[in-house]
Amino acid sequence: MPAGRRALSLLTAALMVLASLVATPAVSALMLGTAYAAATGTAYVTNFSSDSVTPIDLATNTAGAPIPVDRGPSGVAITPDGATAYVTNQFSDSVTPIDVATNTAGTPIPVDGGPWGIAVTPDGATAYVTNFGDGMVTPIDVATNTAGTPIPTGGRPLGIAITPNGATAYVTNIDDGTVIPITVATNTAGTPIPVDGGPWGIAVTPDGATAYVANRFSGSVTPIATATNTAGTAIPVVDGPCGVAITPNGATVYVTNRLSESVTLIEVATNTTGTTIPVGPGPTAVAFTPDGVTAYVTHHSSSLVTPITIATSTPGSPISTGAGPTAIAITPSPVKTDLAAIGGKLAG
Repeated sequence: MPAGRRALSLLTAALMVLASLVATPAVSALMLGTAYAAATGTAYVTNFSSDSVTPIDLATNTAGAPIPVDRGPSGVAITPDGATAYVTNQFSDSVTPIDVATNTAGTPIPVDGGPWGIAVTPDGATAYVTNFGDGMVTPIDVATNTAGTPIPTGGRPLGIAITPNGATAYVTNIDDGTVIPITVATNTAGTPIPVDGGPWGIAVTPDGATAYVANRFSGSVTPIATATNTAGTAIPVVDGPCGVAITPNGATVYVTNRLSESVTLIEVATNTTGTTIPVGPGPTAVAFTPDGVTAYVTHHSSSLVTPITIATSTPGSPISTGAGPTAIAITPSPVKTDLAAIGGKLAG
């Protein structure tokens, strides 16, 4: 078995073992019926263990019929026009486009090994896919749904986020504790930026000034100044930070803590931690409604999505999905998680 495939298999096995060890009764105790403001649009959730994507109507917080895709759906991103959701399929080496108007899957797009995270440029022209198994990032032409020449990054690329001006894609590399900037105009990788151990999810502030990286193995979040591509002082959180998203107003970073069953808030102005919200087992990815009213958190080990009212930091009633929900993106325009997408990504 090639080394990349072997690494993928080991990480996936670790994820499943961890899921079996996490107790689920706490979910009902932590997430009973808190009211939250209704939103509009649809959330798309990748179900890693059931090879499907669950659409959630945000006006009612009800899950629709699962959409079958290829094996091991992990990341998801939606085009800025809200027309198409792109889903990475780790075990099929493909990306599935989903027509948002009809919730039907199109022809899978072949890519390099172990596709995981995905992000779409602000102009909607290109989707960038991290290939965990091959140490590459694959650009996909959205107009034709064809993959371009892979961009070598080395290591094991996971999460990806793109600056609001569309100039740079930032890719987390879990192998060597770095973040790799890619110049979108030329599809070339720049000098790796050292961060803490196990960089996973990544998100960029709406003003494009700072990228925040969840360091899964170090229990920290690293801010990166995008103007200079330099890392600032790591911000301690709790165990197992995984997914990252930033409120649409740019004020607060939400970080899912996979091992601590919580979400930590970081104030962007001061880079200090604030409230930690208990949400139940296995939180992985997080995304916001475009109006900034509600955050939605996926729980890989309990097959749930939890809405959080941002104004009060209170979790609402969980929404059932397929098995192993990992990443999430929201229409009409996704407010990026990484995990990217990573997001929500591997557990181990």
